[in-house]
Amino acid sequence: MIADLSLYLVTDPDLCGERGVVETVRQAVDGGVRIVQLRDKTATDAETTAQLLELSRVIDGRALLVVNDRLDAALAARKQGARVDGVHLGQGDASVLRAREALGPEALIGLTANNADHFEAVRALPPGTVDYLGVGVIRPTTTKPDHPPALGVEGFRALVEATALPCVAIGGVAIDDTERLRDAGAAGLAVVSALCAAADPTATAEAFVRRWRAAGTPRVLSIAGSDPSGGAGIQADLKSIAAHGGYGMAALTALTAQNTTGVSGLHVPLAAFLRQQLDAISDDIVVDAVKIGMLANADVIRTVAEWLDVVRPPIVVLDPVMVATSGDRLLDQDAEAALRELLRRAHVVTPNLEELAVLAGRSISGWADALAAAEELSAMIGAAVLVKGGHLDGDDVPDALVDVARGVRREFPGTRIRTANTHGTGCSLSSALATRLARGETPVDAVASTRSWLRESLRESEGLQVGRGHGPINHFAGLWARGGVETNRAPEEIRAEWWQRTAAVRASIDELPFIRGLADGTLARDPFLFYLAQDALYLREYARVLAEASRLAPTPREQAFWAHSAEGAIIGELELHASWLTPDEGVDASTFAASPAPATVAYLDHLRSVAFGGDYAELIAAVLPCFWLYTDLGRRLHAGEFGDYARDPRHPYATWLATYADPAFEDATDQAITLVADAAAIAAPTARDRMLRAFEVSSAHELAFFAAPFASAVSA
Repeated sequence: MIADLSLYLVTDPDLCGERGVVETVRQAVDGGVRIVQLRDKTATDAETTAQLLELSRVIDGRALLVVNDRLDAALAARKQGARVDGVHLGQGDASVLRAREALGPEALIGLTANNADHFEAVRALPPGTVDYLGVGVIRPTTTKPDHPPALGVEGFRALVEATALPCVAIGGVAIDDTERLRDAGAAGLAVVSALCAAADPTATAEAFVRRWRAAGTPRVLSIAGSDPSGGAGIQADLKSIAAHGGYGMAALTALTAQNTTGVSGLHVPLAAFLRQQLDAISDDIVVDAVKIGMLANADVIRTVAEWLDVVRPPIVVLDPVMVATSGDRLLDQDAEAALRELLRRAHVVTPNLEELAVLAGRSISGWADALAAAEELSAMIGAAVLVKGGHLDGDDVPDALVDVARGVRREFPGTRIRTANTHGTGCSLSSALATRLARGETPVDAVASTRSWLRESLRESEGLQVGRGHGPINHFAGLWARGGVETNRAPEEIRAEWWQRTAAVRASIDELPFIRGLADGTLARDPFLFYLAQDALYLREYARVLAEASRLAPTPREQAFWAHSAEGAIIGELELHASWLTPDEGVDASTFAASPAPATVAYLDHLRSVAFGGDYAELIAAVLPCFWLYTDLGRRLHAGEFGDYARDPRHPYATWLATYADPAFEDATDQAITLVADAAAIAAPTARDRMLRAFEVSSAHELAFFAAPFASAVSA
């Protein structure tokens, strides 16, 4: 089994104060701590053994229990019946090899690693010796004054990238570090003072857990039967999990032959094979939530219960499939008894009214009686009950979340959605709820958001047109409507696609008399000076457009790039133009004395309209062709693609041609392409379309601008 290290409590007797370590641990585990490390440097082995016995009793398998350093105390506590899952060792403590041999292959063994040498030493150990690393300190902490230099988040990231082992961040970790550390590769947060010294360890742990879950993609396992028609069972579960932002997994309890009109066959694989499926998942993947659906017989139910007892997932949502649509009971007495025991391992149970009546052991008459029965069941099993009113008569179909132990009784009103497409609603609701809980939502909020999604999916179900009976809900209707189905392209794909879109423009530029004459030296001076004069006018306004891109840029790096490009257009490029146009005066008013040609006016009007009427992403897409097409042309001129004379220093325009292959401009072009492609990759489809349109229009203007010297002569 791979351990869930997400919230890791390291005890400190001084910080726990009068409340004591045992009570602090009890409250923190109530709040969601997944692993507890008993650390008390001053206690004797006998005292440590006694504490392990007491902590094992209080934790009661709800979290893993390890002890810091004291391997002998762990062994002694195990002999006395305590569940001690392993040890955490420092670099100078007992050999991890001895710990593995003494505790066995299933034990959890952690090792402190603070620098590259430690990581190298871990790599030299036999595979399977160490299960996880405690890496820190993240920042200076008073709980361990002899700690090594603080790593910070980025130092932590650099170290953990060098290992495949799960790494827990430790040392000065606060709740606001959660997202950054998870993004940096942390498998969990090891917390000392933030929990031990908390006024309310339960609430503090819950807050940590919510932040941790919200920062990642929940891994949700469905344990249920299969529906080959896709509307119910694991097929519906996997769709529901995906619709709510989770990663879905499935262990099959039964194979059915069914469609929207009913079930015609059932095959239940051996329970031993189900256990193989479950073990295969939990040996490799941390399971953030479990949804349990159809369990065909007592052997299957007991197998699931035994696996839950070992893995102890933090969220278990059980949809008790017990009564067929016809009203017939689906489980025999032995299976029903086993299911009742399984309920005690769940966190939320989601029965319909018929199933609630069976579980409560009495008939139910009306909604008020259903709420009373839900309270009875919740008190009996110690879990929340989401009672569903879909089987009530009439237009009102409320649901309610009842959790007696936590004082929750929340009703959710609703009116019936008139549709025959109700196949798999129970499966879909429970798996969606498990995913929402695994994302860090409170039970009340998770039920509210799940119901809202389910009602939307019911309303849009007619559009699927699946089957002749009770069709499925439309799990992705809302996502399709709001986000579409177009795939976000990677930046490198956008770069290649956009470049290909300019192929015709580039081919036309290559054939222009201006380019051919510029390359072979036959270009007359008048069209060349005409081009320079128009380009000077262009550059003056282009620099203002680049300055606007700098003003709109979302990051300092982008702001600096576009500002530097604007400066280069004014200083470097215009000075080169002036060396041809006004060599005696330099860059002054006479440099811009020419009347703008139609191509110049059209190009600048386009850029100004985007700059002062569009948005940042559209603007940088519009200026990109001036970088990209020029750099490409210069590269090919200097590669001899247009003839060797373009590279000859005796060429009449040699100094000008040299600017086309300037390495600094080529580097700037690569940066511009990267910025635009990155922006397009994260843009919404409509925004990306506008960017592409601005890019293509500018590319066409580039062609017209190169053609203008001869077009102007013809028109004259």
